[in-house]
Formats: sequence, structure tokens, C-alpha cells
Amino acid sequence: MTNATMNTVLITGTSSGYGLETARYFHAQGWNVIATMRTPREGLLPEGVRILALDVTDAGSIKAAVEAAGPVDVLVNNAGIGLVGAFEAAPMDYVRKLFDTNTFGTMAMAQAVIPQMRERRSGVIVNVTSSVTLAPLPLAAAYTASKQAVEGFTGSLAHELAVFGVRVKLVEPGYAPTTRFAQNIDFPIEEMIPQAYTDFARPIFAAFANPPLTTRESDVAEAIWLAANDTSDRLHYPAGPDAVALAEAR
Repeated sequence: MTNATMNTVLITGTSSGYGLETARYFHAQGWNVIATMRTPREGLLPEGVRILALDVTDAGSIKAAVEAAGPVDVLVNNAGIGLVGAFEAAPMDYVRKLFDTNTFGTMAMAQAVIPQMRERRSGVIVNVTSSVTLAPLPLAAAYTASKQAVEGFTGSLAHELAVFGVRVKLVEPGYAPTTRFAQNIDFPIEEMIPQAYTDFARPIFAAFANPPLTTRESDVAEAIWLAANDTSDRLHYPAGPDAVALAEAR
């Protein structure tokens, strides 16, 4: 089922990857799109898409962006960063940064829009996680934990807000090589693979480089669109053939 009255969407992390494609997709459907990113860049999105600066780890930035956005019918929490490598070598400062963005950033954005949605007794929050929540992968322990936390948060929040007519959804993308999973890591990735893990890591990275199934960015945009417009109580929306296969296997 769809709800045609919902026509304003705020999307986080739209500078590239899933977020960029999702902003384009919603715009093509005639929605009022508010695309946010830490450093706004011109030329990425079609004319008519409103671009706002937003750092989901900064309370002041969140407040300013939500106030500037005005009434939001759908919030898409897409902003996130990745981390691959042996957990014993993961700098804890970066692990905290990972949770600040992927987990606490998602929570903070939800908290910022809930009051307006509750008062209107309508709205949708779509949280984008990952297929690692369906089948945890080696060499991604901290990243998986940050996304698993969002899954639990979303399931609980969905119950909490249903009484107010607000729906909360999970989109679980599969692996998309084009999303540059580790692009935000600010230290050499080689530091994440100690000598003892070399033989173990080699075939895993080879599989990452040539996966049997991959997810297109358009698959994720379409799943987010479906989640945003689905008026049922469905919670999980795997995106991409690999994620769908994992969900069915589980």
C-alpha cells in the first residue's frame, strides 16, 4: 500500500553512494527532496533538490538542518562510514567514530524529527543498515556491531511510535563495490591486517573484489522508496540480490 500524501523526504549522507542515488530516485518520483551532506557540493543532484549541510555527529548541525528543512514526512538515515580489518588492530578512537556516525547519528536524527511526526500523527523513519546484520562477516566486527545496534533500536522504536501513526523501517543493503566501503578511514588500511591475519584475510578480500552477487545503488534506492511508502507493519527490507538471498536463507 502507498500513501501519496507523503512528499517531503530528508536524506542523510547524499554526497555519494546509496544516499546520492536515493535523492535522485525520490526526485524523479516528484517528491520534495532535502539532500544533506557534511560538505555541500553543487552539481551532484538535479535542479530542484534542496541541499543542506549536516553532520549527524554534531547536535548543533542536526538542530539547524532540521529547523531549516521544515516539516519532514520521511527521514532516511543513510549516513555512515565503514571499517574492515582485524578487530584487534582497530583503533578504538575510530571505533567510537564509527558508532558516533552509524549508530548515535541515526538515533540523534530520529530524535530530532520524532516530535513533529508524533504531533502530526504521521511520518516514516527509514534506517539504512547492511546485510552484515543478516550474516555477519569476518573482518567487519565493529562495523557489524554498529549496524546491529541500529537494527535493535529500529525494531523497538517501531513499536514505540506505532501508537502515534509513525512507521519505522529497516533497509538492509547487500554489498555494493561502488560505495567505497572504507573510504572514510583516515589511517592506512594495511594497519588493520596484522601479519598473523594475512593468510586468513587474503581469500576474504579476494571475495570482496569479485563477489558472486552484488547490489546496485538503484536496488537500495528502490528498497528505500518501498519502505517509505509501505503503510503495512513490515520492518525489514533487504536490498539487492545478495541481501535478499541472505534474508531468505536466514
